[in-house]
Amino acid sequence: MLMAQTTGAWTLAELDRLPDDGNKYELLDGELFVTPAPSPGHETLAAELLFILVPYVISHNLGRVHTPRAVVRQQGSQVEPDMMVRPATPALPQTWAEMPTPLLVVEILSQTTRRRDHEQKRAFYLRLGVAEYWIVDRFERTIRVIRPDADDVVCDAKLTWHPSGATEPLQMDVAALFFAALGAV
Repeated sequence: MLMAQTTGAWTLAELDRLPDDGNKYELLDGELFVTPAPSPGHETLAAELLFILVPYVISHNLGRVHTPRAVVRQQGSQVEPDMMVRPATPALPQTWAEMPTPLLVVEILSQTTRRRDHEQKRAFYLRLGVAEYWIVDRFERTIRVIRPDADDVVCDAKLTWHPSGATEPLQMDVAALFFAALGAV
C-alpha cells in the first residue's frame, strides 16, 4: 500500500539555498510556496498602481514603495509581496529582518496565488501588524481592503487610503485603474 510521504517544515536556510530559476519562492510558517513568473496583465496592473502610490508616498513623506525582490522576513517566514510601503528609517537596516513593518502590502491575485493571498498571507500580514493589506483581483476588477480588527471592504469604484502620518487620504478611482491597466471589460 502506498502512503503519502510528508516532509518536515522548510527553514529560511533551506529557502536561501533554492536556485534563482525565474520562480518566486516564499516560506510561510514552514510551508514553501513556488510561483511562476507573472503575466503581462499582472505586471501592467502593478505598474499602474506604482504610478498612483509613488507620488502619494513621496508627497506625504511616508517612506518608500518597494516592489518584488524586496521581502518581508519575520518569524521564520519570508514573503515577496507584489508591492509594499515601508516607513523610512534613520539608517538603512542591513537585513530584511531588520526592516520596519510595512504600512501597506499589496498582492495582485493570480490563479496560482488566490488561496495563499486570501488565507496564509492574510494571516501572516495581520499577525505582523501590517496596518493595511490590499488584495487586487484583476479578474473581478476589485480591491479588497483588509485592516486589523475591521470588516473587509471590497472596492470596485473608489478606494480611500489614509495612513498614519499623511495629511490627506489617497483617493483612488479603482475602475479607472483597471481600465488603464487592462482596458475595457
